Amino acid sequence: MIEVQGLTKRYGEKTAVDGLTFGIEPGMVTGFLGPNGAGKTTTMRCILGLDYPDAGSVMVDGRDYHDLGYPMREVGALLDAKAVHGGRSASTSRSTDWTPRASCGSGT
Repeated sequence: MIEVQGLTKRYGEKTAVDGLTFGIEPGMVTGFLGPNGAGKTTTMRCILGLDYPDAGSVMVDGRDYHDLGYPMREVGALLDAKAVHGGRSASTSRSTDWTPRASCGSGT
C-alpha cells in the first residue's frame, strides 16, 4: 500500500504539490494524469525518496521508501518514458489492434 497524507513540496516560492492525500492498494498499476506542472513527477519523486516533502508523509507498506529491505523489488516506477522510448510519440505508437477496456464520458 502506498499512502500519501497531506504531501506538500515547495521549490523556493513555487508550491509544486499542496496538501495531497491518496492511497494505492497493493498490486494496482496506477498512473498519474494531469497537465504539465501539476506535481505528478514531484509526487513520484517524494514517494521514491528522491525528494523530501516540506510537509506531510509518504509511506510504502507502512514504511519510508528508504527503510524497505529491497525497495526496487517492491516499488516499480517510470518517471520519464522518453528514457525508455525516446522516439515514441502519439502518432508513431498508434496501433490498429488496440481496443479500449473502459470508456469515459457521458455513457452514450
